[in-house]
Amino acid sequence: MLSEKQKEFGELIKFTLSGYVGGLFLGFLLDQFGFQRSGVGQWIVRTLSGEGESLFEGIYVLRQRRRQAQSSLALAYGWGKIIGLIFPWLIDWLSRFMGVNIYGWQGFYIPYFYALSDQIGASISGLVFYYHQERFWSRALKSYFRNPVMLASLLIILLVPMGLFTARLAGFAPTTQVFTALETIAANLCWLPPLVGWLKEKRG
Repeated sequence: MLSEKQKEFGELIKFTLSGYVGGLFLGFLLDQFGFQRSGVGQWIVRTLSGEGESLFEGIYVLRQRRRQAQSSLALAYGWGKIIGLIFPWLIDWLSRFMGVNIYGWQGFYIPYFYALSDQIGASISGLVFYYHQERFWSRALKSYFRNPVMLASLLIILLVPMGLFTARLAGFAPTTQVFTALETIAANLCWLPPLVGWLKEKRG
């Protein structure tokens, strides 16, 4: 029988997959109706593909609050994702306003923030969680770097932008909504840290 923590991380993975499916389905519909390069369409598709899990996790966090669940790393992880939800919207529309070529290599950072700004927030939230436990930053950092979930989170935050930049230099451009969804999904490795946590708990 799975422990409560295993169930928590399992739910986070399920939320991520739901976001992927929603983003791809919406992208396909928008392309069919001729909105391949709609800015509003890309905003919604990227939100679902890169941050759909944050929306579902928000429901999870509120449900846990109603149940008065005890503090856990997974709960802190979920709160961090919610906090990071709005930043990519601001970055996206500010970039468009400033005339950045969002289809060229210059715009590689836009899908990155849609995919991982919530992950950055989750990593920071996890570190704060350890600080509240340890009461010293030095101990909190040691606990952070000893946790495979936090290490996986930090790794994808650092490596994903290099992959996006390389793909754009190689000629990839999100010129359709489906391509927009696929690019964001490829960058959204937020499922990896929860999977690491789930496997860790499963192995005991």
